[in-house]
Amino acid sequence: MTISPSASAPPAGSGVDPTGSGVDAGTAGPGAGSDFARLSRRIAAAGLLERRPGYYAVRLALVTGSFAAGWTVFLALGDTWWQLAVAAFLALAFGQVALVAHDLAHRQVFRRRRPSEISGRLFGNLGIGMSYGWWMNKHTRHHAHPNHEELDPDVAPDILVWSAGQARASRGLPRLLGGHQALLFFPLLTLEGFNLHVASLRALCRPGMRNRLLEGALLLLHIAALLSALFLVLPPGKAVAFLAVNQCLFGVYLGCTFAPNHKGMPTISGDQRLDFLRRQVLTSRNVRGGRFTDVMLGGLNYQIEHHLFPSMPTAHLRRARVLVRQYCAEIGVPYHETGLIRSYREALAHLHRVGEPIRRQRRAA
Repeated sequence: MTISPSASAPPAGSGVDPTGSGVDAGTAGPGAGSDFARLSRRIAAAGLLERRPGYYAVRLALVTGSFAAGWTVFLALGDTWWQLAVAAFLALAFGQVALVAHDLAHRQVFRRRRPSEISGRLFGNLGIGMSYGWWMNKHTRHHAHPNHEELDPDVAPDILVWSAGQARASRGLPRLLGGHQALLFFPLLTLEGFNLHVASLRALCRPGMRNRLLEGALLLLHIAALLSALFLVLPPGKAVAFLAVNQCLFGVYLGCTFAPNHKGMPTISGDQRLDFLRRQVLTSRNVRGGRFTDVMLGGLNYQIEHHLFPSMPTAHLRRARVLVRQYCAEIGVPYHETGLIRSYREALAHLHRVGEPIRRQRRAA
């Protein structure tokens, strides 16, 4: 196994899992004597794995209310350029809906699968036009193998490259963009909202997609309702402008929420894998901040704790951070935490660094 460290988080050199087994997004880690099992017992003893129905009742009500309020104001305003402010507000509301769908997918809200899936499709497919089934499959693989170059779909070299090895082997669009991808990262995020819709529709055509008809019907209903509302209330020019502002800002918001979590942290390659605790901690980054940061990032600023305990309610992650950080210090596992702006700097510095092979080859040509 090789683990390629960023400047901010050196790898630990121990704890190889001989089984190399992956971990589903909702399951626990290795056996009773492992480092993770000992940590898990501390977390459970503190009551941090228990459900928080009151918290989620309030949160879902606030998010749903904000979403409905945005569309109510849209209908009340009618034909005016002030609608672009509504588009920006709804971009934030869409992002919060996506974060709720994320918690539903991890069964943080409901213990049973069925209510989680029903709610997840309502928030994801119908609410923001993102396939819950497609995203769930992709995100589960990410949780099992975070930052693994061959196994984590989030670091696949589809558009950007995430390691020097990917840069040297790049072809097509990744090679075209890779040399300057740090400068292009935030502009490219403006396309992420549109990309979620396209990827969701494409997933319907792939074999193995569960509940294909339901997923497709809800996605098409979302698209039809969105476009009908825009073009019935606004003239074509304003409707297109509303859609562009809304989806571009939605993409930037989502990207700014997820980018600090793993980008610029160590990547893993090869057949050997770190044990569960080190695999999750060494590849993840926490972001410091107060309650406002917690709300805007949906608790994902506690990425280390979330990856160790995916089904832990978001409301418990802040308290879990104290226990996890202390435990990592006890067993000598690096625990990386930084401010929000610094996290973006580290991610962009990493993108620039791994693009060097492409720049070097261009200079030599």
